[in-house]
Amino acid sequence: MRLLVSNDDGIQAPGLRILATTLATEHEVHVIAPDRERSATGHALTLHKPLRVEEERIPGCARALAVNGTPSDCIKLAWGALLKDDLPDMVVSGINRGPNLGVDVIYSGTVSAAVEGTILLDRPCIAVSLASFSDLGYEKAAVFTRHLVSILARRSLDEKVLLNVNVPAVEWDDINGVRVTRLGRRRYNDIFERRVDPRGKTYYWLAGEAEELDEGADTDVRAIRDNCISVTPIHYDLTHFDSLADLATWEIDLPTLRVPLPEGGRVDV
Repeated sequence: MRLLVSNDDGIQAPGLRILATTLATEHEVHVIAPDRERSATGHALTLHKPLRVEEERIPGCARALAVNGTPSDCIKLAWGALLKDDLPDMVVSGINRGPNLGVDVIYSGTVSAAVEGTILLDRPCIAVSLASFSDLGYEKAAVFTRHLVSILARRSLDEKVLLNVNVPAVEWDDINGVRVTRLGRRRYNDIFERRVDPRGKTYYWLAGEAEELDEGADTDVRAIRDNCISVTPIHYDLTHFDSLADLATWEIDLPTLRVPLPEGGRVDV
């Protein structure tokens, strides 16, 4: 297969390089990834400055290019310019440093790269993360992803679906199998640390920790806690279909157009 590999940790990230070289043992691999870390950029696109591309070298890969944009930029640029004459069969994004569980998939640039691939390719793509920021061992995640690519190549899923994969940061023999999971529910208790720079200007640094609100037996969060690989099918159609019929009974009509004006009867623009 012809694979496009990207990520949000940047083209120099060891997770991407190990993934690309591992996939290249069985597939034709092209790497197009951000030139620096772009974590938590979601599905952002660069619209107000030019995108620039620099050649890199990753052993075994047909091509490696660094882009001064977001993960989604990289995939769009591949389709619209860099690989448009010979498009890939699948996008594989990762290996992310740290998990992408539950609501993380909304913020993750790694997941968004796979979403963009699924949108453009009309077939399932893969995002893969290693559930650790410190105890890293990307090789096992890379080997599992290569295996999953082969399975996905011969099976079918809805064209709007992609697979979000999380691999526990334990030794291979300590992985307790693979679970097909749903997204757990988690949120972040955001903390904005107030600081002052050397020029006396105030700035804020976002921190905080994740709080697990739903780690049921069938969730990705529980799978990782149980040292299992989680494979979660997600889709980019955000319509909540179960609410359509109820919402249709609300009889939402068109109100009278009445714009309140401030004192003086005019709005300054």
